[in-house]
Amino acid sequence: MNRSISLSDGEWKLMNLLWEEAPRTIAQLVSALKDDTGWTKGTIFMMLSRMATKGAVRFEAGGRSKLFYPVLKKEDAAACETESFLSKVYGGSIGLMVSSMAGQKVLTKEDIDELYAILREAEKESGK
Repeated sequence: MNRSISLSDGEWKLMNLLWEEAPRTIAQLVSALKDDTGWTKGTIFMMLSRMATKGAVRFEAGGRSKLFYPVLKKEDAAACETESFLSKVYGGSIGLMVSSMAGQKVLTKEDIDELYAILREAEKESGK
């Protein structure tokens, strides 16, 4: 699977619905997004077509409606998005990102404890 598929904010909305439950029809997606986005059937169809071209979704004929499935794994999309964000905003430096967050005091005690646990686990896995 190509991990470098980049998703727009709108595509993330559609993918999250498909990761939550698949397959879904366009009508089901319109209904699920109507309060949040107000997107029409045509808008969603156009977005799904673009996403199919990218390799993020696929569809099958399902009676009168096409059934849409995610192809891109959520973990791969998240990894690509994280790498892109880190590169754009912090020049690829995780340390700079955490330092910035700590400096802005956006990390709670629970966040810090979780980071320590993650780092201890990573240290164990690296054998150091």
